[in-house]
Amino acid sequence: MRPFMTPSMTPSMTIAKIMLAVTVAFSLVSAAWAEEALTGIVTQVDRINGTVAIRQIQAGTVGASPGAAEEYKAPGVQLDNFHAGDGVKFSATETAGVKTITKIDQQ
Repeated sequence: MRPFMTPSMTPSMTIAKIMLAVTVAFSLVSAAWAEEALTGIVTQVDRINGTVAIRQIQAGTVGASPGAAEEYKAPGVQLDNFHAGDGVKFSATETAGVKTITKIDQQ
Protein backbone atom coordinates (compact mmCIF):
# COMPACT_ATOMS: atom_id res chain seq x y z
CA MET A 1 0.00 0.00 0.00
CA ARG A 2 1.21 3.50 -0.82
CA PRO A 3 1.68 6.14 1.89
CA PHE A 4 -1.29 8.52 2.34
CA MET A 5 -3.70 5.95 0.92
CA THR A 6 -6.35 3.88 2.61
CA PRO A 7 -7.75 0.77 0.90
CA SER A 8 -10.82 2.67 -0.36
CA MET A 9 -8.87 5.64 -1.83
CA THR A 10 -7.91 6.01 -5.45
CA PRO A 11 -4.68 7.77 -6.46
CA SER A 12 -6.69 10.78 -7.69
CA MET A 13 -8.37 11.09 -4.27
CA THR A 14 -4.93 11.07 -2.64
CA ILE A 15 -3.68 13.80 -4.95
CA ALA A 16 -6.79 15.87 -4.25
CA LYS A 17 -6.24 15.58 -0.48
CA ILE A 18 -2.59 16.59 -0.80
CA MET A 19 -3.52 19.59 -2.98
CA LEU A 20 -6.15 20.64 -0.44
CA ALA A 21 -3.60 20.45 2.38
CA VAL A 22 -1.12 22.58 0.40
CA THR A 23 -3.83 25.16 -0.38
CA VAL A 24 -4.77 25.42 3.30
CA ALA A 25 -1.10 25.83 4.26
CA PHE A 26 -0.63 28.66 1.73
CA SER A 27 -3.80 30.36 2.96
CA LEU A 28 -2.51 30.35 6.53
CA VAL A 29 0.83 31.82 5.43
CA SER A 30 -0.97 34.50 3.39
CA ALA A 31 -3.09 35.45 6.40
CA ALA A 32 0.05 35.84 8.51
CA TRP A 33 1.62 38.09 5.87
CA ALA A 34 -1.56 40.19 5.76
CA GLU A 35 -0.87 41.24 9.34
CA GLU A 36 2.38 42.92 8.25
CA ALA A 37 2.95 46.34 9.83
CA LEU A 38 2.39 49.18 7.36
CA THR A 39 3.16 52.88 7.58
CA GLY A 40 1.15 55.76 6.24
CA ILE A 41 -0.30 59.23 6.64
CA VAL A 42 -3.85 59.77 7.90
CA THR A 43 -5.78 61.75 5.28
CA GLN A 44 -9.26 61.70 6.80
CA VAL A 45 -10.92 60.66 10.07
CA ASP A 46 -14.67 59.93 10.18
CA ARG A 47 -15.44 59.59 13.87
CA ILE A 48 -19.19 59.16 13.30
CA ASN A 49 -18.81 56.14 11.00
CA GLY A 50 -15.68 54.80 12.72
CA THR A 51 -13.44 54.92 9.67
CA VAL A 52 -10.05 56.37 8.86
CA ALA A 53 -8.44 56.97 5.45
CA ILE A 54 -4.69 56.31 5.23
CA ARG A 55 -2.28 56.88 2.36
CA GLN A 56 0.39 54.20 2.63
CA ILE A 57 4.07 55.07 2.47
CA GLN A 58 6.21 52.52 0.69
CA ALA A 59 9.47 51.87 2.50
CA GLY A 60 12.64 52.50 0.52
CA THR A 61 11.02 54.41 -2.35
CA VAL A 62 12.64 57.81 -2.20
CA GLY A 63 10.97 60.21 -4.61
CA ALA A 64 8.16 57.83 -5.54
CA SER A 65 4.73 59.34 -5.91
CA PRO A 66 2.36 58.35 -3.10
CA GLY A 67 -0.64 56.14 -3.79
CA ALA A 68 -4.27 56.93 -3.16
CA ALA A 69 -5.63 56.86 0.36
CA GLU A 70 -7.58 53.78 1.37
CA GLU A 71 -10.47 53.75 3.84
CA TYR A 72 -10.37 51.35 6.78
CA LYS A 73 -12.94 50.48 9.41
CA ALA A 74 -11.49 51.07 12.87
CA PRO A 75 -13.55 49.20 15.47
CA GLY A 76 -12.31 49.72 19.01
CA VAL A 77 -9.90 52.49 18.01
CA GLN A 78 -10.14 55.83 19.84
CA LEU A 79 -10.24 58.02 16.72
CA ASP A 80 -10.19 61.25 18.76
CA ASN A 81 -6.43 60.76 19.04
CA PHE A 82 -5.88 60.79 15.25
CA HIS A 83 -5.97 63.75 12.85
CA ALA A 84 -5.30 64.30 9.15
CA GLY A 85 -1.55 64.57 8.58
CA ASP A 86 -0.58 62.19 11.41
CA GLY A 87 2.01 59.57 10.56
CA VAL A 88 0.88 56.09 11.64
CA LYS A 89 2.11 52.53 11.79
CA PHE A 90 -0.75 50.05 11.45
CA SER A 91 -1.84 46.51 10.70
CA ALA A 92 -5.00 45.65 8.81
CA THR A 93 -6.94 42.73 7.42
CA GLU A 94 -9.31 42.50 4.49
CA THR A 95 -12.38 40.29 4.52
CA ALA A 96 -14.90 40.29 1.69
CA GLY A 97 -13.52 43.59 0.41
CA VAL A 98 -13.78 45.36 3.78
CA LYS A 99 -10.47 46.61 5.18
CA THR A 100 -10.27 46.68 8.98
CA ILE A 101 -7.49 48.06 11.16
CA THR A 102 -6.34 45.57 13.77
CA LYS A 103 -3.69 47.80 15.35
CA ILE A 104 -2.68 51.43 14.88
CA ASP A 105 -0.05 53.64 16.55
CA GLN A 106 1.02 57.23 15.93
CA GLN A 107 4.59 57.69 14.77
